[in-house]
Amino acid sequence: MKISDASKQRTDPSARLLLASQLIFNLGFYSVVPFLAATMRGDFGLGAMAVGVVLGARTFAQQGLFLLGGAAADRWGTRPVMIAGCLARSSGYLLLLLASDFPLFLWGAVMTGTGGALFSPALESLVGAADERRRTIQPGKSTLFALLVVWGEIGAVAGPLIGSVLFNTGFDVALLAGAVTFAVMAVVFRAFLPGPPPRAPEGNRRRPGPVPPSGILACLKERRFLAFAGFYGVNLFAYNQLYFGLPIELERSDAGQGTLPALFAYASVLTIALQWPIAKTMKRTGPRVALALGFSLEALGFAAMAAVPPPMAFPALPALILVTGLALGHMCVAPVAMSLVPAFASGRATGAFYGLLSSCGGAMVLLGNVFLAPLYEQASTPALGAASPWLISAALALASAAIIHRFPPAQAHARATQKLQTA
Repeated sequence: MKISDASKQRTDPSARLLLASQLIFNLGFYSVVPFLAATMRGDFGLGAMAVGVVLGARTFAQQGLFLLGGAAADRWGTRPVMIAGCLARSSGYLLLLLASDFPLFLWGAVMTGTGGALFSPALESLVGAADERRRTIQPGKSTLFALLVVWGEIGAVAGPLIGSVLFNTGFDVALLAGAVTFAVMAVVFRAFLPGPPPRAPEGNRRRPGPVPPSGILACLKERRFLAFAGFYGVNLFAYNQLYFGLPIELERSDAGQGTLPALFAYASVLTIALQWPIAKTMKRTGPRVALALGFSLEALGFAAMAAVPPPMAFPALPALILVTGLALGHMCVAPVAMSLVPAFASGRATGAFYGLLSSCGGAMVLLGNVFLAPLYEQASTPALGAASPWLISAALALASAAIIHRFPPAQAHARATQKLQTA
């Protein structure tokens, strides 16, 4: 009895701290980064190419280094890596605060992305260990990862609202507040996170897992998974256009940059309200249908942006359709794709597979933003060629809808369907 009580006392505060950390981390991110493009263009006069490279580099630094961040957490422990992630993001915000030209904006963005690459895999490792202990003690309880998503989305909702208030005061105020927030998080982690990394009991392991280098090489040799990850990267590229292409559309349509925070909040509220029922529906349809449907919805959002003229009474209508399509599509695609990774791993460690999936998404964002930047320059004013970046994005999403469902192996389809139906 004493052992059980001690276990609860040790685990419960840790779980609450981890969930609160996800909330605060998202608050610090979404109160700053969504407004970065507008600041670079409006206050510093940087072109679409510069803005696209900065945003793409930030995403690639985070997604591309995700695997290395997880390896660092395995090697040195989750606490020092999470502290390093918070300090890196705080330093990135301070660089952005001092920036007045492209190089400093680029370095600041890369530092913020690196902070996320260090923080997120370490946090997920701790949540996974806490979830395993929780399910051992209380088998009927829901997974902590579901709560992690909810708390993260609450941060995504509140972040743009807080950011809009700080943005009206001055973008420098938002950056300084974010830098201080992440510095305080580092101090809290130093005081309250356990030092040694959590490890599963040896008796619970069926066989020794492959060492990290073997896992990395194994996933790189899986050609079906490489193709799957490449097409899945279009999902992250599509969602990233909310930060890159959407501000340009609002400028072109005369909807005003003041509409941007409301659209970000709308996307987050939509996700909180519909993610669970959509996930349940996608469980019944199976992964192949879910992936095709999700990418098709994203393609429809881009196509509407290209084809629907902004009405005088409501110039933000095309942008609203885009946000709706991307949000719904992302809710269909992301949970299903992540659930397929263990089937691709076939019993091997999944860290390298998840890392590669994120890295492919980051590479797609960087390449896509660089390619679309000159087209967005033409799209900033009403013209015949203004639809070209949206049509190209729609074509990429349609290609993924038509092709990605061919790559998951049959056992992945059956396993994911059975797992989701019994959840």
